[in-house]
Amino acid sequence: MPRILVIRGGAIGDFVLTLPAIRLLRESFPDATLDILGYKHIIALAEGRYYAHATRSIEYASLAGFFAPNSRLAPDLVAYFSEFQQIVSYLYDPDLFFEENIRRCGVKHFLNASPMVEEEGHAAHQLARPLERLALFLEDPAASLFPDAADHAAAARFFHGITGPVAALHPGSGSDRKNWPLRHWQELGARLSARVPGVTLLLVGGEADENALTILRQAWRGLPILVARGLPLCHLAALLARCAVFAGHDSGVSHIAAAVGTPCTLIFGPTDPKVWAPANAQVRVIQAPDGVLEHLPPETVLNSLLSRLNS
Repeated sequence: MPRILVIRGGAIGDFVLTLPAIRLLRESFPDATLDILGYKHIIALAEGRYYAHATRSIEYASLAGFFAPNSRLAPDLVAYFSEFQQIVSYLYDPDLFFEENIRRCGVKHFLNASPMVEEEGHAAHQLARPLERLALFLEDPAASLFPDAADHAAAARFFHGITGPVAALHPGSGSDRKNWPLRHWQELGARLSARVPGVTLLLVGGEADENALTILRQAWRGLPILVARGLPLCHLAALLARCAVFAGHDSGVSHIAAAVGTPCTLIFGPTDPKVWAPANAQVRVIQAPDGVLEHLPPETVLNSLLSRLNS
């Protein structure tokens, strides 16, 4: 059985934006097994969940030799890479050292797919464009994720006893410049809770969002609120799939919410949603006036969420 390897580093959003390209490979070669090499906590979103038959961590010291010319290559990795009939790499490799070393493993079909995204055209289309060298052309740039039974069971335990709608709110991103002011999030959560009977606020964040989560938890003291902090991404995906609405920024978590089909209202400031917003049909983008997030009032985001909850 032929084997395909996709190598993808980068952050959560980068990976989800690459899923349409991986789906194209998966569907174009249904008899092949497809493996993904990447950051283990991120590629878990795809392992055994439609896309990848197996995964392997890129955080492996022996891989360092593959990024230097004429280096001694770890024998186990030479054996690993040699098993694949096609390798598609999204690693930044300007000097082609990685490609040359992969070819030293006996790999004949290697596709160097740049991870760089330009400010022109949707990112998913750009990331799939290298596959045109394999006569593969992406039509649908919307990403999809498929939480498995264990993920859904974890979500059911998390939401045990919750009967009303859940509104997920993620106040963070990979960059402060992409974040809506916390005071606006405070107002949004309070007003949403007041306007929607029985709603539970799900506050989502990771380690980098700790300060924001603390401030919002204090501001929303007394409101029905759950906190999803630092969860495995595959469990977070299943949680978000159960939410009635999601609000967030240009972030990886927003891409996960969109990919599981949750109605999303996404707040964009300095980045271009035509490039970076999820392409899923249920996503609404609100662009801050002149790209200045402080100028986007909570009322605008609230009305968008209310319209989704009431539809």
